[in-house]
This record gives sequence, structure tokens and C-alpha cells, in this order.
Amino acid sequence: MMTTENQINSSLTQKEKAVSFLQLVASGKVRKAYQQYIGPDFCHHNPYFHGDADSLMQAMEQDAAGNPQKVLEVKLAVEENDLVTVYSHVRQKPEDLGFAVVHIFRFEDGKVVELWDVGQAVPEESPNENGIF
Repeated sequence: MMTTENQINSSLTQKEKAVSFLQLVASGKVRKAYQQYIGPDFCHHNPYFHGDADSLMQAMEQDAAGNPQKVLEVKLAVEENDLVTVYSHVRQKPEDLGFAVVHIFRFEDGKVVELWDVGQAVPEESPNENGIF
């Protein structure tokens, strides 16, 4: 029998799951995010950590503990087949300039099984009149 939370999760689109995962992580609910959305064969491509789920989860927990005011503002999310790309403005503190971050999720059977992420610092000044976002 599925719990209410599982029923809700199963009715979400992959795009909604990817965004929810990021929002939970940013709010410090890293383990909940992993329990709800990460598949058993998960791997990632962040070059600063081992490629397994536990290494990245521990790093995310440490980051959340050190940055309890983290702000994640999703600017764009696109879903195509088994892939979801989320473009976000991430700030460790509300007053920080932060980073433009792209997360790419690959889903299998409704769960995230692979994750890529790239980021770029938001510059203080830029000649581009359109801005980074």
C-alpha cells in the first residue's frame, strides 16, 4: 500500500520531482530529498566528490548545515523524455550574488538515477544588458 506522500510523488511530473528535490536540498531536507527522489542505482558527475549517492548526500548535508539561509530560485525547468534540466539562481545567503546553476537529471522508473551540475558565479558587473538570468 502506498503512503499519501508516495501517492503524491507518483503523480508528479519528472520536472516537478527535479524541482522538488532541489528545493528540499536547499532547505536542508537532504535525506528527505534522497528518500523521495533518488533511485537505487544513482550516480552523479560532480567532480569534487565520489560518484555515489552517499558521498554527494553527505556533502549536501554539510553544505546545508553551514548555509542554513540558502536560497534557490528556479528560473527555468525543461523536461524531455527521461531528462530534466533545471536552471537556478542559488545563493548561500539572501544577500549574496550567488551562482547560476544548471542541474541535469536523468530519470528511470520515476526516480533520479543520474545527475550532472554546472555553475557560474554571478558577476558583480557585466556588459551584458540582459543579465545572467
